[in-house]
Amino acid sequence: MPEMPHTLTAALHREEDWFIAQCLEVDVASQGRTIDEALAGLAEAVELYLEEVDDPAGHVTATPLVTSFQLPAA
Repeated sequence: MPEMPHTLTAALHREEDWFIAQCLEVDVASQGRTIDEALAGLAEAVELYLEEVDDPAGHVTATPLVTSFQLPAA
């Protein structure tokens, strides 16, 4: 039976003409001209990274709590 896919979290931001996608559970990032390209590249990069490490589960941290906060007006 094939292994079930893992759901990981990506944070994205834009730098000029590129979208940067960073996996929050694994210290891996990728970029693309579109969000879909950046996410596809990230999925491939994380998969390749986890195939190369000795203990893949040991390299995946718990999903962090992601929230927002406000700064007082200047």
